[in-house]
Amino acid sequence: MSSQFAPLKNDLILRTARGETVERPPIWVMRQAGRYLPEYHEAKGTHDFFECCRSPEIASTLTLQPIERYEGLIDAAIIFSDILVIPQAMGMEVVMVDKKGPHFPDPLMSPEDKQYQEVMEREVDVKKELDYVYAAIKMTREKLQGRVPLLGFCGAPWTLLCYMVEGGGSKIFKQVKTWIFKYPEESKRLLQKIAELCVEYLAQQIVAGAQMVQVFDSWAGELSPRSFREFSLPYLNYIADNLPPRLKELKVDKVPMIVFAKGAWYALGDLCASKYNVIGLDWLHTPAEAYRTAQSFGKVLQGNADPGVLYGGKEAITGVVEEMVHGFGGGKKGWIANLGHGITPFVDPNDLKFFFEEIHRLAEPCIPPPPNQSNDVQEAKMHAQNMMLSDW
Repeated sequence: MSSQFAPLKNDLILRTARGETVERPPIWVMRQAGRYLPEYHEAKGTHDFFECCRSPEIASTLTLQPIERYEGLIDAAIIFSDILVIPQAMGMEVVMVDKKGPHFPDPLMSPEDKQYQEVMEREVDVKKELDYVYAAIKMTREKLQGRVPLLGFCGAPWTLLCYMVEGGGSKIFKQVKTWIFKYPEESKRLLQKIAELCVEYLAQQIVAGAQMVQVFDSWAGELSPRSFREFSLPYLNYIADNLPPRLKELKVDKVPMIVFAKGAWYALGDLCASKYNVIGLDWLHTPAEAYRTAQSFGKVLQGNADPGVLYGGKEAITGVVEEMVHGFGGGKKGWIANLGHGITPFVDPNDLKFFFEEIHRLAEPCIPPPPNQSNDVQEAKMHAQNMMLSDW
């Protein structure tokens, strides 16, 4: 499929994801196409959020906005869409409520719920149901003209289950915790179905032109280590294990895969042992400690600045970038620069630009390490993390 698009002029992120030594760390950020940009609101106009997702023209326009605003500073685009298009394809209604977020008017209540049976029995053709995403990917690749690679993505099964059961975001996750502890087998059957749809959805994105894909497990941190290994990790692994064979069936080359399990700091070793090429980190990780772990597995890391630092001014941004550049080995191998989660509302686009510029500036020379915490604190953190990893 790649022959129908312009040759790639910047393959830095792809080479990094393959574990190659590179000239500098590639950069992109989660939610880089979004509401913090004034041009986003102009292009969105009066359209509903999901209307924008379903319009290839609008979705491609929004995808390209940060590439054009930060020309020469970032090394990847990510298609404008949403993780909840899979529940929509499964027959569930999802609406985006202003100032509240996604909302399921009729969430799954229990395995005895008629809707649960309908969801489980429905034959979902994601190639047909989500064709607008693939059309947006093709259009965006054409508009990019090879400037940077285009990323596709999906939500992880556990995170999608949370939304489908909770009906939206949650602070205590009462409903989904009830499901996994009271109805574990029914939960696992639904998780497996979602995982199978994720494989096909990502495969069709790659057929359409996505050159790298990421799996977002945004609510992973709501699980204990034990529960993560039971209700999240097997389904993350299913995607990583089954996507390459599916691409082979479709006669499409495999692409690098990223997994981002927000909050699951204890699972770094498990994720590094998976078939994902890149492990995304949130800001709960110390860069140097995570880098040592990842290097022992031969894995690439992505992350991990706290998005909140973008509110703190230039001095704060520089400090965080210095820690990342030093901790992630100087940036020439094994690190994709990113935030530790998506851009939060009200970020000044110029402060994000400064973040990008500082990574470019500080990754070039060899900078001294930032001040260390006391040895006792560092050793205690390392011991706790090693004990947690060894337990599993």
